[in-house]
Amino acid sequence: MASSINLDSTVSNYAVVGNPVKHSKSPQIHSLFAKQTGISLNYQAIEVPLDNFNEYVKSFSSQGGKGLNITVPFKEEANSLCDSLTQRAKLCASVNTIWFEDNKIHGDTTDGKGLINDLIINHAIDINNKSVLILGAGGSVKAILEPLCEQKPGKIVIANRTVSRAEELAEKYSDKGNIVACSYSELVNQSFDLLINGTSLSLAGELPPIAETVIKNESCCYDLMYSDTGTIFMKWAAEQGASKVLDGLGMLVEQAAEAFLIWHGIKPDTVPVIKLLRS
Repeated sequence: MASSINLDSTVSNYAVVGNPVKHSKSPQIHSLFAKQTGISLNYQAIEVPLDNFNEYVKSFSSQGGKGLNITVPFKEEANSLCDSLTQRAKLCASVNTIWFEDNKIHGDTTDGKGLINDLIINHAIDINNKSVLILGAGGSVKAILEPLCEQKPGKIVIANRTVSRAEELAEKYSDKGNIVACSYSELVNQSFDLLINGTSLSLAGELPPIAETVIKNESCCYDLMYSDTGTIFMKWAAEQGASKVLDGLGMLVEQAAEAFLIWHGIKPDTVPVIKLLRS
């Protein structure tokens, strides 16, 4: 509601909105970016009631707010609310970055770019011609599929409890690469170079029901979720002998840097921010 918005009239105001959102590191990340680039801003984490997202966004804009980051469960709702969308946001029907200009709400998704930057730049992981397994078929997976396809992997397999959802994604992106869908049980006796956990199960301390055979010695396993102590998926991957086991903290910082670039026209240096958050 408008009454819950507390904006600082002396600086530009931004926020991340979600439900829940108290755990978000975005305020710390954007404050570090602002300090690094010499930009003055006020950035908050605000929990918005599930039935009040549209009203909140419009109130934030009407009171002078400049931009919003969107997290679960509002990314698809944000996509529908925007007057203008980037091509990548249109394709995945998911928005995590909003800005207000010319009395319009503009939306983009920076999640996929954030993932690719973290994989390739921060961890030197080569995706070209490699086999990729994606677990899950929700909003996070929709946002990363196109950028992954642009790296020309040999094949992408999307596994999901509800196979029809994975099949819909595979069909939608079929013109962008070799993408197939399957159930978790069909992964037995298959192995992959890169495994990405795109489910939110790690937040509940649960694992997708996948066979140990999906991991080989040179596999890299990446959880889009992050945890100060390592997610259950990361611990499981390490136990199976994966060569690299990574969480989504780097992706979080990288996607935030892309949003910062959209809002301020400056791309901050992510490396020192990731190091600080790790410490």
